[in-house]
Amino acid sequence: MTGSALPQLLRPRALRPGDLVVVASLSGPLHAVYEPDLAQAVVVLERMGFRVRRAPLLEAGRHHWWSAATPAEIAEEFNGLLRDPEVRAIIAHDGGQTALGYLDLIDVEAITADPKPILGYSDISLLHLVLYARTGLVGFHADVATPGLGGHWQAAPAARRAELEKLYSTLLTGTEPIGALPATPSWECWRAGRTEGRLIGGVINRIVLTQATRYALPLEWFDGAVLFWEEMGGQAAYVWSYLQVLRHSGILDRIAGMVVGVPHAIDGLDSPDASPTLPELVLDVLGDRDIPVLGNVEFGHAGPNLPMPVGIRVALDAQQRTLSLLEPAVRPHAMTGPVG
Repeated sequence: MTGSALPQLLRPRALRPGDLVVVASLSGPLHAVYEPDLAQAVVVLERMGFRVRRAPLLEAGRHHWWSAATPAEIAEEFNGLLRDPEVRAIIAHDGGQTALGYLDLIDVEAITADPKPILGYSDISLLHLVLYARTGLVGFHADVATPGLGGHWQAAPAARRAELEKLYSTLLTGTEPIGALPATPSWECWRAGRTEGRLIGGVINRIVLTQATRYALPLEWFDGAVLFWEEMGGQAAYVWSYLQVLRHSGILDRIAGMVVGVPHAIDGLDSPDASPTLPELVLDVLGDRDIPVLGNVEFGHAGPNLPMPVGIRVALDAQQRTLSLLEPAVRPHAMTGPVG
């Protein structure tokens, strides 16, 4: 895509019962100890009504350094799935540290010819942001298979699992806006206000890394956007620094709202040595920017994930602690091509 005008959204076609969903190693390897979790993830997807297949690189014990395979091998398999008309959706088995290695090897023409939902978070944030930048593809920032559907979901109360199953199924098959995402008491208003805008985000370190590549989203695309982000690991000071990068780049001056996920394993938050809380850290960097901020929302590494479809228009009311999807993430079967 060229120019800085907002992209026409490229929505995948809605899935139907019996459609094939492929679980693939788009980044990290599968360790043998997590085979039962992967098997449980397959059960969840089948219960939603889909056929499920594992891609060949998703083989326990297979790895190249910290990855499931070399970046070129992962890209080759990924491109094969993008080109295969039988494959209707791709879900990452896990995150990792590999997507940066093959961003330039992805067959974007295959995506524009036959867009498909690609599900995942963490390292998969890079794919969502880059493919949105290059094609307008709606990115399904949602749970990965093994630690997500097969892990966090299984530890959740039965009612929450059923709620998530229905939500994900509707997201993939429904052509009407979902509306309000199911809130919980954990959601917090960090700065009051209401806004509407396109949802853009992911893991905050991956947002920063994406913007450092030639596939960066044009700065104008953040005008009026609702930025969502979360982080796992590292130090509270790292999060502060990433937010400062977004400030220096001008992104924080352009967004209309912010949604922050539940932090996971970040050292230096809420510790007894007078370290900042996450709301204090966020508001420190935002300064006097008067935008609504909704915090502690369940997406990201803390799991299980609420879906946050990249590119979809949302309504945010921080004071009322609501976040609503105003558009469907998929298109009806009769429609073809980009849909705004």
